[in-house]
Amino acid sequence: MAEQIASKPGQRREVQLVVGGMAHDFDFVRMELLRLLGEDPCNRVAVSSTWEEFDGNPARALVSYTCNMAPSSDAAERLRGFVEGGGRWLALHATNSLLEWGEAGVSGVPATGAFLETLGSSFQAHPPIGPYLIELGPVADPLTRGIEPFQVTDELYLSDFAGDVEVLLATRFGGAAPGFQRDHWPEARQPVLYRRRLGAGAVLYFTPGHARGHYDAPHRTPFYPVIERGAWAAPAYREMLRRCLLWVCRKPIEEASAA
Repeated sequence: MAEQIASKPGQRREVQLVVGGMAHDFDFVRMELLRLLGEDPCNRVAVSSTWEEFDGNPARALVSYTCNMAPSSDAAERLRGFVEGGGRWLALHATNSLLEWGEAGVSGVPATGAFLETLGSSFQAHPPIGPYLIELGPVADPLTRGIEPFQVTDELYLSDFAGDVEVLLATRFGGAAPGFQRDHWPEARQPVLYRRRLGAGAVLYFTPGHARGHYDAPHRTPFYPVIERGAWAAPAYREMLRRCLLWVCRKPIEEASAA
């Protein structure tokens, strides 16, 4: 079981941080995540920009922030085996975004295959960046204990799901998603933080956290005029991110300060 892999107090903890892809300020995100992980001196972090370096050891904590970056078939199977074997994977923001461009707009690939089925979802669209309210989902959990509803200004991810997930935080949305093939979405609850259990392990997926700087959208323009920091500017988002990092590192959530 996953609990058998728990770290002991004062024991070195191996963390794999995978950050890379397109259309985001990965330097900003990488430094923020390294700073947060570095608050615990037990964490020893290996940083990579692709999935291929990850060895699949279930004793290692895995954290990802990627966009439009698919693993090879071998790496995807390692990820699946990692989770089923007791590993914990914290996936952030656009990790489930594997994009296709067509005359009708952008779409995500179907939520199939070892990679997206392990993650549990596939990004399909988002409305223009704007404020939305995040509230507790139907599943009560120590991760969200004491968290009050909070607002972020970010990309609100609209996804298809590959299997059962436990929705810990959610928002509601109905309306337009211009630029995407599926450009109208009926009013519905949209997961913001969910957990997907597979075998002895689990994936925790937290969808806010968009970041883009001046030079991160060359597919659009050589100089992007606005620096976007999305939910990173919201203290409640950072508190939830800190708790998610405690979870993936198998530390008690009670060690996080209340939002």
